[in-house]
Amino acid sequence: MRAAVYRGVNDVRVETVPVPEIGAGEVLVKIHTCGICGTDLKKIHTGSHDAPRIFGHEMSGTVARVGAGVTGFSVGDRVMAYHHIPCGECYYCRKQTFAQCEVYKKVGCTAGFAPSGGGFAEYIRVMDWIVQRGLVKIPDDIPFEQAAFIEPVNTCYKAIQLLNLQRDETVLVIGQGSIGILLAALARRTGATVLTSDLYPERHAVAAKFGLDHPLDAKSDIVAAAKSATNGRGADVALVAVGGNALIQLAMDAIRPGGRVMLFASTQHGEAPFDPAAVCMDEKTLMGSYSASVAIQDDVMRMVFEGYRSGFDLTQLISHRFSLEDAVAAIELASHPQPDSLKIVIQPGS
Repeated sequence: MRAAVYRGVNDVRVETVPVPEIGAGEVLVKIHTCGICGTDLKKIHTGSHDAPRIFGHEMSGTVARVGAGVTGFSVGDRVMAYHHIPCGECYYCRKQTFAQCEVYKKVGCTAGFAPSGGGFAEYIRVMDWIVQRGLVKIPDDIPFEQAAFIEPVNTCYKAIQLLNLQRDETVLVIGQGSIGILLAALARRTGATVLTSDLYPERHAVAAKFGLDHPLDAKSDIVAAAKSATNGRGADVALVAVGGNALIQLAMDAIRPGGRVMLFASTQHGEAPFDPAAVCMDEKTLMGSYSASVAIQDDVMRMVFEGYRSGFDLTQLISHRFSLEDAVAAIELASHPQPDSLKIVIQPGS
């Protein structure tokens, strides 16, 4: 089969590799669509993972083979696969901090080499614990492209749930890439007022399709805008949906005393200055959310499937579609976002 293979820092090559073998309890899935995530790009550009690997985890496709003992799935079923599923029994699982579970940190989908998702390939092997708790059937009327958003929607919805938004609150979402728009759209569904900040009017135009009608130019005074919209208080919540440590202080300045800042895209270790007195004396909360939650899988599944039927069409977030043979160009574009680029997908099976 063909696959986009990570061979080292900034080095991805489309190669021919063996179709992965499956064992008892496992499933082979032929990939239709796989989105490119910022965490994929981080791994490719920083060398945080040894090579070779095949990345990609926002994936949907069709069951091509089932292993001995598999029940509930048959060849031809349309599915999406989570690549992380927790044990459900450890201390972190009992505290519902699933991303810190050691089993969760294991990757349960692979196209070969060290398990790394594998969605940038024609086929993936889905391991037994993922088949049991993280393989989702896609209804016939739902496009593969919509289903490929299930995992990223889960990560966003987890963050929104942690914020416990109220209808009388104002949320500032900094960054309107595809994830920023998802976060803002989900925040709006709680009844909160949502302000969105981005450099590009093209992205605000897409956000408007999801009912986001309070766009802010990121080059303007965002702090002043947040205060103007809230009788001088500042936003109740600032969601930082783009990497950049300098944005943390901006977010802290834009929220009211007692407000919350949620870091969603700060996945690289480093140091970031902020005013500790703002946390102590102004009682501002700095918090984070990472990866998906098994506790909300059913809710997210309904949100994505039923949402598509009622106008929550996430395929509108896809700006570019690439064949697997053009995966290197897809990764290059995703690594250097343009005003008109949002979610970029690779489609081995389109």
